[in-house]
Amino acid sequence: MLQNIRVVLVNTSHTGNIGSAARAMKTMGITDLVLVNPVEQPDGKSVALAAGASDILARARTVNSLQEAIADCGLVIGTSARSRTLQWPMLDSREAGEKAAGESAQHKVAFVFGRERTGLTNDELQLCHFHVAIPANPEYSSLNLAMAVQTLCYEVRMATLALETQEEVSQEQEYPLQQDLERFFVHLEQTLLESGFIIRQHPGQVMSKLRRLFTRVRPEAQELNILRGILSSLQKKMQSEK
Repeated sequence: MLQNIRVVLVNTSHTGNIGSAARAMKTMGITDLVLVNPVEQPDGKSVALAAGASDILARARTVNSLQEAIADCGLVIGTSARSRTLQWPMLDSREAGEKAAGESAQHKVAFVFGRERTGLTNDELQLCHFHVAIPANPEYSSLNLAMAVQTLCYEVRMATLALETQEEVSQEQEYPLQQDLERFFVHLEQTLLESGFIIRQHPGQVMSKLRRLFTRVRPEAQELNILRGILSSLQKKMQSEK
């Protein structure tokens, strides 16, 4: 199941942090690393700090956007240490590890880590099903990137070992991949624009709130197909009435 766990690093500034993150991953048996638009590509410093995990660096993929990094994932968990204006379903590190382990038998699971200084943007966090905050000491909660990666990879490993020991692999319903969910949101926005529910010049936060709603509910693959069918039916009806 650990083969389906992916670590995504977004716009990492320091190449040494990439190497340290790769080392943290390998110690927990996680090997799938994706880099989203890093400031610099892994270099000799990355290899040195990887300390034997250079094979993970060599296999790491570099992509241009977070959407591309998570397109084939059924569960995406973004790291966030800050409260946001638009609240999102939150997990602590233990809950995140258990959820990831429980679903990794069915599909790929991504843990997304943001920039060293500023983390993930609100738009990037809205691409995640859940946010995770590591419950560190509130008087000194500063974790560097590799520490955060190590903590969450450890939680996933422990939860996976517990499942294997108990021989209880979660039988969750099939969820749509992230790329399918994004297509639904595009379809939904298009339909709401055509109906006049969303005013193109003044869209407000309608789509952000609808994203939060459907992310919280997490429709299954069949349910998402039904919703897409409803939208298509409404569009045909509106076109016939023009």
